[in-house]
Amino acid sequence: MRLLLVEDDPAIAGPLGDGLRRQGFAIEWVTTGADALNADPGDLVLLDLGLPDLDGAVVCRRLRDRTSVPIIVVSARSEEVDRVTLLEMGADDYVVKPFGFRELVARIRAVLRRAGVAEPPVQDRVEIGVLTIDTRTHAVTVEGEVVDLTPKEYDLLVYLAEDPGSLRTRDQILRAVWDENWWGSTKTLDVHIASLRRKLGVADLIVTVRGVGYRLAGP
Repeated sequence: MRLLLVEDDPAIAGPLGDGLRRQGFAIEWVTTGADALNADPGDLVLLDLGLPDLDGAVVCRRLRDRTSVPIIVVSARSEEVDRVTLLEMGADDYVVKPFGFRELVARIRAVLRRAGVAEPPVQDRVEIGVLTIDTRTHAVTVEGEVVDLTPKEYDLLVYLAEDPGSLRTRDQILRAVWDENWWGSTKTLDVHIASLRRKLGVADLIVTVRGVGYRLAGP
């Protein structure tokens, strides 16, 4: 499943591309309208409107003239007239910045389903040592015993378990688990980590890298 990401701001495109890759998508990133028109659109286009060379609305219309690939516009423009105009030009959906990453992924999957495009396979079961996560039912067990987690604790654990042993910085975790534009206290991450450790009851399963972030120990 290939997505064309058209975004000129590396601060947005970098974390967004990383998150989408973790969801099973292959990402091609371009920064201008001209490059977007010359690139392979893949299976879906994520199109920012504020591009340095061409207005995103122009890029949307030209893309639609040549391809039926779904287009999701991502923009800070929130006026109804902007949304209506882009939808009339052929966009399949319109997401206003700032947006939550999980909302964006849900919209991508919904648009792909409507377009009849198969989604990337989702791994239903993750096993790391004595820890088992069923991503279909959201059940978490340690040595066969069910662990009762809050939704945010579950999301945090799943994010760390996506790549066991890999260091996740505090900023990466807050963007992925809380919100792409999280402005709250980072202490909330420490509180959730402490609660998660207590509930899992496995020593050294979640490793602190002081001053940087956390990683889930490998099996």
